Amino acid sequence: MLDPHGLYEMTGDLPALDSPVLVQALTGFVDAGSAIQLARENLLENLENEVVATFDLDQLLDYRSRRPPMIFVADHFESYEEPHLTLHLVKDQLGTPFLLLAGPEPDLQWERFIAAVTGLIDRLGVRVTVGLNAIPMAVPHTRPVGVTAHATDKRLLGDHEPWLQRVQVPASVGNLLEFRLGRSGRDALGYAAHVPHYLAQTAYPAAAELLLDSVSANTGLALPTGALRESAKQVRDEVDKQVADDEQAGRLVTSLEAQYDAFLRGRQGNLLADSDSPLPTAEELGAELERFLAEQSRDDG
Repeated sequence: MLDPHGLYEMTGDLPALDSPVLVQALTGFVDAGSAIQLARENLLENLENEVVATFDLDQLLDYRSRRPPMIFVADHFESYEEPHLTLHLVKDQLGTPFLLLAGPEPDLQWERFIAAVTGLIDRLGVRVTVGLNAIPMAVPHTRPVGVTAHATDKRLLGDHEPWLQRVQVPASVGNLLEFRLGRSGRDALGYAAHVPHYLAQTAYPAAAELLLDSVSANTGLALPTGALRESAKQVRDEVDKQVADDEQAGRLVTSLEAQYDAFLRGRQGNLLADSDSPLPTAEELGAELERFLAEQSRDDG
């Protein structure tokens, strides 16, 4: 069955769902430490799931800006890694069903895509939508991973403290979806894990673990994180070894630790700036995110 917007097709009949949670894990914008990708792969690998809707990426993806990989062997092309944007019906560790929207962030037709997802939310009786994100931050890997929480209604945030009061950042489909849902009276929230900026280009499972723990704490879903926790310990041990062998890296981490600890003691400043410096301007934060995206694009190339 096609949706009225012509962007997705249901793959079969769904069982009756009792106000499920929708977790949206779209990659292609800012995914520092590949935390979004790690989180969704962890869910799909460790929980029972099935695809219930597929989106038509030919209408949504700019293949020339994010070229899917192909494998060439000797004298022929052996395989093509076809991208998929799909809605999964997943059961948590206690058998509670929830929905997972997973795949690349659409490049095109954002408003039509959001309208289509909103239609699915209403059609499936979703009670709250939770978005996953991960951003590069000037924080040390030797301290607990932090998270920025945001929502369409403050009551959804619990005891999370605000991170910044006002700042301009580049838009993403996931954040725009949250904004549009809020404007239409629907509940939505999101979590952005803080990944040490010097580790933003490598897999950082500690951030993925925190994202899933945050979703569990807010929604009551029992989500597996054991494999991520073990991987996070291995990454920490490797990074500690590299830092110990590099004097310059050691000085950087020591400086970030002092800044982080000062922040926790309530001094002026924030996690992106030195304790005696002003908050970053909208242009500075926007430029940092744009720089990170540019580096991702170069690495993909």
